[in-house]
Amino acid sequence: MKLRSHKMLSNQLNPSDSQARPNTEEEATTKSDTDDDKQAALPRLMDGDSSTYGPRLKKTRQWAYLGLDMDVIKVVHVNLFLYSTCFSIQTGVLPYLTRSLNLDTVQFGYLQTTFYLVQLIGGPLYGRFADVHGSRIAMLLAFSSAALMYGILGAATSAFGVFLSRLPSLFLHAFHASQIVIVDVTEPSKRAAALGRMSLSYGLGRVVGPLIGGQVASRFSEQSSAFVACGGSLLSVLIILKFIPKNTKTSGAKDASGETKSSEGIFNISKITSILTKSPGAIFFIFFMMIAGAPSYLFEGMLSVITMETFKLTPDQTGFILSFSGVISMLVQGFGIGILTKRYSEAVILNGSIITLLISYSFLCFVSTTTHLIVVLVLITCGNGVIGTVLTSSLTKTVSVTDTGTMLGLGHASQSLVSTMSPTAGAYLLERFGLTSFGIVGVVVYIMLLFAPKK
Repeated sequence: MKLRSHKMLSNQLNPSDSQARPNTEEEATTKSDTDDDKQAALPRLMDGDSSTYGPRLKKTRQWAYLGLDMDVIKVVHVNLFLYSTCFSIQTGVLPYLTRSLNLDTVQFGYLQTTFYLVQLIGGPLYGRFADVHGSRIAMLLAFSSAALMYGILGAATSAFGVFLSRLPSLFLHAFHASQIVIVDVTEPSKRAAALGRMSLSYGLGRVVGPLIGGQVASRFSEQSSAFVACGGSLLSVLIILKFIPKNTKTSGAKDASGETKSSEGIFNISKITSILTKSPGAIFFIFFMMIAGAPSYLFEGMLSVITMETFKLTPDQTGFILSFSGVISMLVQGFGIGILTKRYSEAVILNGSIITLLISYSFLCFVSTTTHLIVVLVLITCGNGVIGTVLTSSLTKTVSVTDTGTMLGLGHASQSLVSTMSPTAGAYLLERFGLTSFGIVGVVVYIMLLFAPKK
């Protein structure tokens, strides 16, 4: 790549030489192939060293046909908005739907545990699948799984049907797939900000989704909300088929390792383990992510139940609170992280987010009104948005671009491991000790992390 760059520089300095005949027959063939490639299906990198990372993919031929100046990254954001909207629709109404089917709080905790357990199993496999088969197929799999899950949930008439609807979540990793695309085309130094900007589309979906879900549930039924989410996911499938290219990794990475990845396969556990153990700092960041996320998974996993039982809120009121939380997350991650990373190191930002969460959970111990709950939720959302993005960015920097999907899958799996235990533990804490217990757990955890050594 260096030799090619020097030759391009030489041609710029000597325009007359750049129009001269090729030095060799091989060079002439290469130039012809390059010209042909420019007319072929994209993606292409606009600038940057194509052997490593490219900050932006050019617009696809399909977008050009429609006369829209859109690139793959923007398409990903559109789909991420739809995913977040549909997921939030069913999240807000799920406690009410389960209650109408005679599931109590503990059983709801089991349901959430089942969901995260299935996600835990699927995370690493999905990441490897994306590395081997490409982001397009991986995204199709994720959104198809979402449509199937919401469809089964809408048709459920018993507790068995609700639990059955959680099984397709084995490959419900649309956010994971979106992260893979962003990582593929973003320079490491700009990765935290790029990952943070994903929250603009994801957060907007968190705002719109609960509102739609609450209104549909109030006017029709909770099952109708699930069917709306199913329809939105099917729309995402059509968008992927039309506009997402087969591969978003750089051509250099694909050519260098495509054959090896295909031969190793998706279910090669030794390869996945090797990526984890041989990547410097990967185990540390994954362990830190698990501990840091535990209090939030406990609290947020029971948030809909807390608003319903402790504060006696209706589905549309709960949807409003979840939407407000989505707005805060969108602002913090979409704009705040970019500003912070320009001024401070990731270590400083990490400590600041831990302090914010420590203060948040201290306040949670004394929450007694809906207004107090909203204030605490804002602080927790800010802290979680920053710490999660920074740790994810750091994790992807421990591996090469060819294995980012697998590493992100391991990161998601570690979070799912915590999430698997959190709903059942959260339901137990809420039943036995009340809302204050969530604050106490958070205070203990973040005091430990604040004084823990950081690499």
